[in-house]
Amino acid sequence: MLPYGENPHQAAAYYAERGARTHLLAFVDQLQGKALSFNNLNDLSAARLLMSELEGPACVIVKHANPCGVGVAETIDDAYAKALAADPLSAYGGVVVLNRMVSPALAEALAEQFIEVLFAPAFDAPALEALARKQSLRVLLHAEQRGVDEGERDYRRVLGGLLVQERDSTRSNREEMQVVCGELSDAQWDDLVFAWRVVKHVASNAIVLAQGGQTLGIGAGQMSRVDAVRIAVEKAREHGHSLDGAVLASDAFFPFADGPQLALDSGVSVIVQPGGSKRDAEVIEAVLAAGAAMVFTDSRHFRH
Repeated sequence: MLPYGENPHQAAAYYAERGARTHLLAFVDQLQGKALSFNNLNDLSAARLLMSELEGPACVIVKHANPCGVGVAETIDDAYAKALAADPLSAYGGVVVLNRMVSPALAEALAEQFIEVLFAPAFDAPALEALARKQSLRVLLHAEQRGVDEGERDYRRVLGGLLVQERDSTRSNREEMQVVCGELSDAQWDDLVFAWRVVKHVASNAIVLAQGGQTLGIGAGQMSRVDAVRIAVEKAREHGHSLDGAVLASDAFFPFADGPQLALDSGVSVIVQPGGSKRDAEVIEAVLAAGAAMVFTDSRHFRH
């Protein structure tokens, strides 16, 4: 049983699926903190699924089931710093997932923030002492070695029934993408692949701005794709991020050139999107006119 559901007046529980290769709390020990809530577990699942697609030291911060900051770096300390700096306001009260051991120095940095759940594969003993000052912080140690089962089904409750689909496990790599205009450096390719993997885990309509292994602005759950671009750009500016040379990833095609133009005018130099719109030619023309590059993936990542 869980303390309550999405809201205090809703009863809730967590069930692991029988026969699943692994599950959300398999080989997970809670080292301190309050009982895990419905929302904690929902956010933790979203963060872990995104983390499973990242390589190297990485940090994912999730709020309301959407990533608000993602960073990859040479060290886990720098990865966390990038993820937090991406949108420190939204990170307040978030779920933080790390894929490397938490050192005492990193624990001190984490303890300075309000975090609901901290999830990592290892903690230095002095790190746990530092985190213990935050008595309500839920600290989770995981020793699961099995990867996410990409063949499992995705279930969603609807009125009087269930929607069942295959999990979106498509992972487009550089070799599978098509450059439709412009040229990209190796660093831009790295940022493009990073942004494309992140946008897959953002609620549609979804836009991710990224550079240097860091998300700079995320527009999530918008009915208009151009609004999602506008929000992502505004988020980046709000937190002092320059978009000169940044990459934009869109989970689905742009039906018009207005969204890309807004990003291009803000300094974005590379756009990655599925392609397939009747107005692809207009979008390509706008990108070419800005001296930027665009890549089509031929696959979309709606997440409703």
